[in-house]
Amino acid sequence: MTNIDLSPLYRSTIGFDRMANLLDAALRTDQAGTGYPPYNIEVTGENRYGITLAVAGFEEDELDIQVENGVLTVRGKKAASDDEKNRHFLHQGIAYRSFERKFNLADHVEVKGAELKNGLLNVSLVKEVPEAMKPKSIPINGKNTAIEHQKESEKASKVA
Repeated sequence: MTNIDLSPLYRSTIGFDRMANLLDAALRTDQAGTGYPPYNIEVTGENRYGITLAVAGFEEDELDIQVENGVLTVRGKKAASDDEKNRHFLHQGIAYRSFERKFNLADHVEVKGAELKNGLLNVSLVKEVPEAMKPKSIPINGKNTAIEHQKESEKASKVA
């Protein structure tokens, strides 16, 4: 397994300690991944994303979608019917095996919905940055207006 030393990044950044865990998980899943089911990740608009998984043969009640701690998990468990148990294949290329796919979501990315249509599971994602996190412009006051903390320090010096 490849080890990456991210300690130089920690010297000049704050709050990016989760990045090491994300990189480690990504390297681990790429090496052990089976590639099933195949999927696409696309940008569908400004701050809008979509994940499409090919889940042919699965019904809605056989799929489970969960989000926990910034990780989107899609699971599929095919229920075996008596009809399928009695079938004998010369070649079976269509996989109905159980699966689990995990996607790490960035901060403020939320799942807005999912739709199963024509064997494709489409998961809609939106990045919604809270107002407190958005950049804001600070007006510069004229020379005659004092800032609040200056007014408070002037009052304190008059009282003393």
